[in-house]
This record gives sequence, structure tokens and C-alpha cells, in this order.
Amino acid sequence: MNDLLTEEVRTWRKPNYDVHPLIVNRWSPRSMTGEELSDDELMPLFEAARWAPSSNNAQLWRFVFAKRQTPFWETFVDLLADGNKVWARQAAVLVVVTSRTLFERHDKPAVTYAFDAGAAWENLALEGTRRGFVVHGMQGFDYERAREALHVPDRYDVLAMIAIGKRAPKESLPPHLQEREQPNDRRPLTEIIVPGRFGNEENP
Repeated sequence: MNDLLTEEVRTWRKPNYDVHPLIVNRWSPRSMTGEELSDDELMPLFEAARWAPSSNNAQLWRFVFAKRQTPFWETFVDLLADGNKVWARQAAVLVVVTSRTLFERHDKPAVTYAFDAGAAWENLALEGTRRGFVVHGMQGFDYERAREALHVPDRYDVLAMIAIGKRAPKESLPPHLQEREQPNDRRPLTEIIVPGRFGNEENP
């Protein structure tokens, strides 16, 4: 597998088990060129999200997006926290991830709506990684203003934002962000799995 990891990922990440290289190669750069993406480049990412699993195959997620040089672009940029505006305004596309919280067929609570939307986001991120794009998810934006500005219905929850674009050298970022422009490691596997139950002898 190591032969299929990018050089920068090999430097910072050491998987303990053999998993698909695309999973390990996915990370969240910030540096983007500001170039636009065509529909032929962008829509396959949403197509990948379309095939994510969901409870009762309900597919309750909705991706509200704006491309550069379109009327809603500045609306999306203005939603970003100041720290994210510094780099995310160089994206080609900004996306707000929402999901309906009730099933459409009977309006009963869809308990796993956020879990399912997360699966769709991961599909989108992996497809973007496969194509060499930056796909950076974030919570640093104004959720309430997003609901108002994008006319998100009450029955939908606003979950996250995503910046998508063509990657640029890290030198295009401010110095404090250049220092962070590298893949992160992960917690040890033993910290994210719980055999049996919380609080047992193996996992106090």
C-alpha cells in the first residue's frame, strides 16, 4: 500500500493495517488556486455522494452550492468565519451540507440523518481526492445566517460547509497556515474502539 500513498502522506501517516490508499491519501489542504471548476469536473463528486448508504434509502441530504462567478458566491463567502475566509474564498465551489430530519413518506424522525449525510460527504471527499482536488469540510461558518440566507426549510438541519478547488502550493497561504498545510495523523486505533462496553477492564 505504501507505494500508492502520496509522498506527503507517507511522511505524516503510518496506517497499522492495509486499507485502500485513497482513504489514507484523503486529507484537508487549504491552499487553492481560485480557478473555476467545470460541471464535468464538479458533478462527479456529487454523483459519488449520491451513492452513499442511508436509512431506508431515504437520501435525505441536500448539498446547496455556489460556484465562483455566480450570483450566490459572495453570499456563501460571507457565511464563513473570518479565519476560513482567508483561504476558502480561493475555492472554486462552496457547499453547505443540509439534511432533512424527518422521513419524507410519513414525517417521522429520521434518527440517522446526520450519520447518513456524513457518509455522503465522505463519498464526495474521496472522489475529490481521487481527482486531485482539495475538498475541505468545516464547521467554521454562521449556521443561522446560512439557514436564513439560503432559505433552508425548518425541516432541514444545517450540518457543515465544504470548500472544493484546485490545489495550489502552500506558499500561497499566509505563513501561519503554511505551517499547518500537511496531513494530520490519527488517534491510535485502541482509542476509538470499545470492546464489549464502556468501562470494562479492557476499556476503563
